[in-house]
Amino acid sequence: MERTNTKQRLSVRQITMIGMLSAISIFLGLTGLGFIPIPPVKATIMHIPVIIGAIVEGPIVGALVGLVFGLFSMYQAFTTPLPTSFIFWNPIIALVPRILIAIIAYYVYVFFRNKIHKQSISIGIAAICATLTNTIGVLGLTYLIYVDKYSAAIGINRAVAGATIGMIGATNGIPEAIVSAVISIPVIITVLKIKK
Repeated sequence: MERTNTKQRLSVRQITMIGMLSAISIFLGLTGLGFIPIPPVKATIMHIPVIIGAIVEGPIVGALVGLVFGLFSMYQAFTTPLPTSFIFWNPIIALVPRILIAIIAYYVYVFFRNKIHKQSISIGIAAICATLTNTIGVLGLTYLIYVDKYSAAIGINRAVAGATIGMIGATNGIPEAIVSAVISIPVIITVLKIKK
């Protein structure tokens, strides 16, 4: 009986965390605070709630927050279209990398926590790896699936489109990864302390 109550408490807490972090992610999207326009794409910090959920409550919680993030990306692409919004009409690009953020964040964090026993470094490395998973996943799939359509949409040839996608990965991905680590470390450490 006691074990069932523990499971129910964990379940309620996890559902609450999913709701709260998803709401933050949606708020960032609706207010525009989660999307930083860098033409022809929008850089994002909406992945940070996914990382927080994964490290604090596990990969399933994080993956569900990532799913909400991905669905919101699709919503944004349909309701406020840009020349390249067709990329996020595809659920493979919109959803898969966002769910993978959680899985990478959790397992990288656990790996480094067990190896170096330094929480802040483990969180920072996990946040960076998870952010780069999103960037590389979205841009890599864009290149594989839509390079010709992408090059036509922004009026450049195929070879230049590939280089442009790579440049976006470097110019967006690296700052996003650094910001992600800077925000994630204090937030996650605080939440984990409260959780104890």
